[in-house]
Amino acid sequence: MDIFRTKSVEQSIRDTEDPEHQLRKRLTATDLTVFGIGVIVGTGIFVLTGQVAKEVAGPAVALSFVVAGIVCGLAALCYAEFASTIPVAGSAYTFAFATLGEFPAWVIGWDLTLELALAAAVVAVGWSGYFASMLASIGIHLPASLAGENPVVNVPAILIVLLLTVILVIGIKVSSRVNLILVITKITVVLLVIVAGLFFVKGANYTPFIPEAVSTPRVEGLKAPLIQVLFGVTPVAFGVMGIFSAAAIVFFAFIGFDIVATAAEETIHPQRDVPRGILGSLAICTALYVAVSLVVVGMQRYDRLSTSAPLSDAFTSVGYGWLATIISVGAIAGLTTVVLVLLLGQTRVLFAMCRDGLLPRPLGKVHPRFGTPARLTIIIGVVTMALAGFVSFGELAELVNIGTLFAFVVVSIGVVILRRTRPDLPRAFRAPLVPVLPVLSVLACLYLMLNLPVQTWLRFLIWMIIGVVIYFVYGYRHSRTVKAGVKSGG
Repeated sequence: MDIFRTKSVEQSIRDTEDPEHQLRKRLTATDLTVFGIGVIVGTGIFVLTGQVAKEVAGPAVALSFVVAGIVCGLAALCYAEFASTIPVAGSAYTFAFATLGEFPAWVIGWDLTLELALAAAVVAVGWSGYFASMLASIGIHLPASLAGENPVVNVPAILIVLLLTVILVIGIKVSSRVNLILVITKITVVLLVIVAGLFFVKGANYTPFIPEAVSTPRVEGLKAPLIQVLFGVTPVAFGVMGIFSAAAIVFFAFIGFDIVATAAEETIHPQRDVPRGILGSLAICTALYVAVSLVVVGMQRYDRLSTSAPLSDAFTSVGYGWLATIISVGAIAGLTTVVLVLLLGQTRVLFAMCRDGLLPRPLGKVHPRFGTPARLTIIIGVVTMALAGFVSFGELAELVNIGTLFAFVVVSIGVVILRRTRPDLPRAFRAPLVPVLPVLSVLACLYLMLNLPVQTWLRFLIWMIIGVVIYFVYGYRHSRTVKAGVKSGG
């Protein structure tokens, strides 16, 4: 069937030379690593640590970060091989097109849209909360209708997305410089948390390290992990199962290393530098996450942690409120870079889909002066502003997790397929132990997906059905690959 027609690696690379759809090569391994750290270090450290420790895992949340980091590491090795073999914008979408075919590629592209656009809006809302908190600490109080728990219009969230959209339109190198400054700021703050927090750690707060499993409202009904429902296990939080349930949630904190692959086409030496950027940023961030989580649960007993601003509130609880203000500044810098890189990744995925005709090609035209897909960037910025400004998300962040894990499964399968179908391709980086490692990656990702709530699976299914309808109504009819196949066949 022509919907499973693959796009050759050579054709993907030739498409990058189209003058109207050609991105400028400006990035180095350092830029990519900083991009990775920029998007990974954010929500996980500044928000999820306290929430998950308090509600799901207890002090063992550090083990949850380790589990999530290992799963990401398996997938990262597969991404690194693909990115060094096919240095083209689009990440998992492009990889799927080369191995599984057009329709699976569309599905994964639609899936990435869910991951990146929703994540950018969710993080922008979190940014707004920290920004309002920082202003309040210096005596400036924003109206609750503009920046409260349930604002009518979340103005700070809209403004930060607007600012970052402008930066992304101006150019990739400007974006990387802004990102570098903000990343340095937030990593400094994270290291301060680790070092300063060590002085307030109490051994008693680590006991019990793995709290006894209990049934709580957090895991009742449709909120129960799917795997516990499927096997008839009474849904519980804490305990050993709690560690894995928490890993499925804190996985949100690791989202980002895959976005490094979306910038492969704009990298000067992609075969060498993209794998370095992917693996380097993931290793650094995993170490930081484990260290911070151990310090925070050591400073304050897990059941007393704040779920909105756990780091700053932990220092307030030990009488160092001034450090809480510094942490808020770090959180603002951290969340800013997350939104920036998520928007970047989203535009590059849709850019690749426009270039293939699955979305309107004119939207993917590159700006003659800035060398960026300006039209797409503006459209995505406007949609994200609307989501961040007017939609209340709650637990929708878990949708981002299931979307990302699904992408990881596809990429891991794709590595094995491409090794079989195109063993001749030059691979600057080769994932070790293929096919064992990709199989482990698939199984680990599926296991974490099964630990997500039933309601998340239902929402994900609805989103994917909408995507399939759009593909057959528009994408299939306008696909350059299908049209080329029809012409050659005629």
